[in-house]
Amino acid sequence: MGSSMPSLSLLRGGLWLSRAMSRCVLEPRPAGKRWLVAGLGNPGLPGTRHSVGMAVLGHLARRLGVAESWARDRRCAADLALASLGDVQLVLLRPRRLMNANGRSVARAAELFGLTAEEVYLVHDELDKPLGKLTLKLGGSARGHNGVRSCITCLNSNAMPRLRVGIGRPTHPDAVKAHVLGCFSSAEQELLPPLLERAIDLLLDHIRERSQGPLLGT
Repeated sequence: MGSSMPSLSLLRGGLWLSRAMSRCVLEPRPAGKRWLVAGLGNPGLPGTRHSVGMAVLGHLARRLGVAESWARDRRCAADLALASLGDVQLVLLRPRRLMNANGRSVARAAELFGLTAEEVYLVHDELDKPLGKLTLKLGGSARGHNGVRSCITCLNSNAMPRLRVGIGRPTHPDAVKAHVLGCFSSAEQELLPPLLERAIDLLLDHIRERSQGPLLGT
């Protein structure tokens, strides 16, 4: 009929996911058994260096078998997907707000799911590390990253662990903005698939390790 209206089955599926999401929010979990993983970036700008955190989240969702489960949650202005890692629940989040306001989405989701700042992972780009370099850091300052700064402000804490994905810094300071907001070059794109795989391995190994022992001091 050429109609753009969604099918009844799609509507029912979305309603089921919404109800399931609500139940998960209401069900408390012990410390270390639920984690929020937020990929920072600018919505609508996939493929840019600044949104590499969102690329990691997309790859992570595919690895965990929930790539088709993303659903928009208007309460926190973000796309969410729920995944399992053994007996641990992962709440995957891609903000629908601009980078400078990513923290509002992250903080609202943390509130909905009953999580502290220590249980929120931030995945974001890092200018001061070359492409291909990954580091996982527990807490600390924003180091000039506006998305991280927004999260620190909105969560009122700097305790969030961060997976930092190097994108390299251009030689000339005036080129930084164009570099960050620009897309990866063809040569860089060839490096991305194995980089995303390594990023996910590092992230999941860290979550597994923290899930096994006391949350504090890990």
